[in-house]
Amino acid sequence: MNPADVNKMWKGLLAEHLGMRFVETGPDRVVAELEISDHLRTIQGRLHGGALMALADAAGGTATILNLPEGAATATIESKTNFFAAGRNGTVRAETTPLHKGRSTMVWQTRVTDESGKLLSLTIQTQAVLKKCPEDA
Repeated sequence: MNPADVNKMWKGLLAEHLGMRFVETGPDRVVAELEISDHLRTIQGRLHGGALMALADAAGGTATILNLPEGAATATIESKTNFFAAGRNGTVRAETTPLHKGRSTMVWQTRVTDESGKLLSLTIQTQAVLKKCPEDA
């Protein structure tokens, strides 16, 4: 699935609402960007940590979707984020790469950096690989 198709997949959902855009989509690397805008800031004027986590979750979930077997779905079952610096202005970039791609779970690491390359956050998330149930058919 190319970035345009991924962006269409997210149309009308949280990723689009927050302003995320996917710029690279492959089975071993997904890159998404988010411009820091006023509605994403904390009271102190910095990028909200929840926006960083949402960006990482959407990127990791998308990476999983790109690797799912036919008919399977996914859900985040665990996510851990460390925050290192505050985003202030410009565009942040999330780069997601696999740590594990298994049959029942996938684990992704997402590094979010600012325009200078400074690391803002690091998220490691586990995605369940959900087989399609007969009653879902």
